Amino acid sequence: MGEPHRVGVVGLGVISRAYLDTLANHPAVTIAALADLDAARAAAAAATIPGAEALSVERLLDRPDVQTVLNLTIPAAHADISLATIDAGKNVYVEKPLAVTFPDGRSIIDRATAAGVHVGCAPDTVLGAGTQTARAAVDDGLIGRPLSASAVMLTPGHERWHPHPDFYYVEGGGPLLDMGPYYIAALIHLLGPVRAVVGAASRLRTERVIGSGPRVGQRIPVEVDTHVTGVLEHADGALSTITTSFDGVATTAAPIEVRGETGTLAVPDPNHFDGEVRLFALGGTEWRVLEPGAGYAGASRGIGLIDLVGATPRRPPRASGGFALHVLETMTALLRSAAEGRRIELTTVVERPAPVPLTPAEEWKAHHTHGH
Repeated sequence: MGEPHRVGVVGLGVISRAYLDTLANHPAVTIAALADLDAARAAAAAATIPGAEALSVERLLDRPDVQTVLNLTIPAAHADISLATIDAGKNVYVEKPLAVTFPDGRSIIDRATAAGVHVGCAPDTVLGAGTQTARAAVDDGLIGRPLSASAVMLTPGHERWHPHPDFYYVEGGGPLLDMGPYYIAALIHLLGPVRAVVGAASRLRTERVIGSGPRVGQRIPVEVDTHVTGVLEHADGALSTITTSFDGVATTAAPIEVRGETGTLAVPDPNHFDGEVRLFALGGTEWRVLEPGAGYAGASRGIGLIDLVGATPRRPPRASGGFALHVLETMTALLRSAAEGRRIELTTVVERPAPVPLTPAEEWKAHHTHGH
């Protein structure tokens, strides 16, 4: 029984609560320090976690007892904070996407390798029972050889509910970089890595109207494509189509469908950990629901960090930086393909992470392990 792995958290925005709820009570980790540009926000969060200290980012990175930094800053700051963490000799686990440009993502991984530290990255939702049960069904041959898949994420746009939605509509924003990591990560778990992409994109509105909060009614400019679609060629030849859009009111499409020679799987929303996996087998007459058979059951954000802390040379981290870099290259290549009108081959190669055996909540919540 080793000492708990000591974590520092940088960035205490909306998403941080879900992470803190998972990590604060887990025996494998201790939240030692918290930092935010808004010192009052860091102090308020620290007050809810026994033993946690509110610090500046610089002081948190200087703390010798912080082993891993959980980077929950805005996407534009992901690379700077991650690189500073690596330079301080610490592991980093970053909210998705790994970075907003592929060169920045590449430099995070290269610098971490040189420094001998680990990088992990969201999404960890794909380690939950939803995506993992679907993956087990594919691997167990329930749909025969997988031939194709589709992924669809469509909303009217986050400006309806987000009080400060500007960042969704400037460089580094847009529906693909915002929501694509969940869908592409799930497709790689299901069908393996991507070798090439073809993309198309549109931007049919030049401005959006804020729908809630103190700036309601204010118009903001749209500087990125708001409907991105494309084809992913997986390494074994299966083709996935992906659509991510801030340009639609509703859809009847399944979040993800995987189609094989002898059956089709309907896969739940990869932005959630759990969800119903349904199978329609050749010769059958109706869809049937599969019992959860794999994944961290009842998981929540932060399970990827716990998985990273418990990793060994024989079982590498599942939500790894290398995996996230492949997801980032897939997305940035899709955007580049759309802009240039051509097929783009990827430069990164990644293996599908190890599958997650069915792990009941009480089991992963009680897990105590030596960290690296």
